[in-house]
Amino acid sequence: MQSTLRRAGGFAAVGTLALAAPVLKAAAFAPFAAVALLAAFVVDDGPLFEVFARPGDHQDGRLNGLAGFALAAAGLAILVAAMEMPVALFVATVLVISYGNLGKQAVAAVSDDPFLGTSGFVVGGFLGGFFGQIGARLIEETAVPVASLWPSLPLFVFLASSAAVVAALFREMLFERDDPLVMLSTGLLLWLFGALAGPVGAVEIVGALALTVALGYISYALEAASVAGMLSGVLFSLLVIVFGGFGWFAVLMAFFAIGALSTKFRYDEKRNRGVAEDNDGARGTGNVLGNAAVALVAVVGFAASTRIPVDGTLFQYAFAGSMAAALSDTLSSEVGGLYDNTRLITTFERVDPGTDGGVTWQGELSGLVGAAIVAVVAMLLLSAVTTPVGGAVVLLGGLAGMTVDSVLGATVEGARVGNEAVNFTATLVGAVVSTGVAFLVL
Repeated sequence: MQSTLRRAGGFAAVGTLALAAPVLKAAAFAPFAAVALLAAFVVDDGPLFEVFARPGDHQDGRLNGLAGFALAAAGLAILVAAMEMPVALFVATVLVISYGNLGKQAVAAVSDDPFLGTSGFVVGGFLGGFFGQIGARLIEETAVPVASLWPSLPLFVFLASSAAVVAALFREMLFERDDPLVMLSTGLLLWLFGALAGPVGAVEIVGALALTVALGYISYALEAASVAGMLSGVLFSLLVIVFGGFGWFAVLMAFFAIGALSTKFRYDEKRNRGVAEDNDGARGTGNVLGNAAVALVAVVGFAASTRIPVDGTLFQYAFAGSMAAALSDTLSSEVGGLYDNTRLITTFERVDPGTDGGVTWQGELSGLVGAAIVAVVAMLLLSAVTTPVGGAVVLLGGLAGMTVDSVLGATVEGARVGNEAVNFTATLVGAVVSTGVAFLVL
């Protein structure tokens, strides 16, 4: 057995100590605190040391990786006692990280394909998180028959799959030694998802997983997204379906699908003109979040609107307006860059194609079409946006966001402000304009 796979198996065995949490309750941190002490001060040589040692541990003479992993689990366990974090979610988080790493290393033993490795992490993490929740419930409530857990299984599936994708995304962006940060971040987000998730139906979660997995595979296979970008899109899509619904997902797909196709449209010509996206048009996490972070906040706000005194209708307009701005800006850039006679939006002087803030009439028209597409989809499928007036409000938000993107490109984008920040601001303007107009006139 390879050392990395053996080490991952050892970490998974340590992570399984989390199943003692339902019995230990406030003392759930104790087993992990003990492991951390042993790793840092006691085990400095021998077969056990060799099982858990990461590169660099030999030089230091202590198991830094294992100590950090155990301390992160102990810190998360303290939240169970101090802040009433659900025990099942604590167990799920630790097992997602533990068995996700094991799954990734099991795949790495036979293939170095990054997509397969990430898939191994997600599958292993999902299985750990899913069965961890079941085990925690059965241990915590010993009198509960197994059959009584059936209604909760769709929720378990959602929480385990979302945690596995979140952890895989963090692992893709960070390093193996950052497991403590990955564990704490995943645990806090999983706690939030659990608090916001209402009843989850079996058909809903099966449909959500089928769609999101297919989306992830297609986007990566067509080189429309990097591995990290693919994970970001999968996570976002899953949350949108569960917290919003399939109508929200259709609005999201109007942006992702058409935006990806527009990026690939006449790509070689755009590359020769110097206006093409980097990495053969594959979208990374920064690009996905820059365009979709506002929409993600909107869907989370919609899910929370049942618990706070805020009209959920406004979050639908915020979501649709931000997506209209994102697609409008994407189409205006991807299509407009193919044409000459580019003019700076602030002065109308002629500039080279691809210049930040440069616009063409073809690009502006394409942006209008993009905003209109999102407006029509939202009008047909979002319960709050059901009239032509509602669609016009979304369209207005999209055009406002596109215009602000161009103005910022002409004035501040470059050395001081990056493209992702400009995209985020544009989608925020689209959301604010759509929400504000809807609040005033509808």
